[in-house]
Amino acid sequence: MAKQPAKAPSQRQLRVAEEIRQALSQALERGDIYDPDLTRRPVTITGVNLSPDMRNAMVSFTPLGGGEAETSMKALMRQKGHLRSHVANTVHMKYVPALRFVEDKSFDVADHIGALLRDPHVAQDLVDDRSGDPEDEDD
Repeated sequence: MAKQPAKAPSQRQLRVAEEIRQALSQALERGDIYDPDLTRRPVTITGVNLSPDMRNAMVSFTPLGGGEAETSMKALMRQKGHLRSHVANTVHMKYVPALRFVEDKSFDVADHIGALLRDPHVAQDLVDDRSGDPEDEDD
């Protein structure tokens, strides 16, 4: 049987996901969760995606200032229970979702695209050559 395409998240899912993101960000920012690896290299919570039943949350993060995310991933996994408890105390839900952490690579992709656009070979294609365009001639 073929897998059905995923539906877009509901307004409720988006709202709750944003509340969870804010709760996690505040806990990490204020130092409610202590871990030496997270203290040395703070992380930014960039997004939360909730499953349709809101029992699982995929938390996207990136190390502040970029860099190696493996250490931050291990630290977040160690503190998963404390973070989940903080979410339970902050966001009022019937069930607190299980947290799964994934590195957000969108900033790396954006940097790569920016570098490609600054490449001299691409820049020469972006030069606007209108010498033969009759609409640019002054009357």
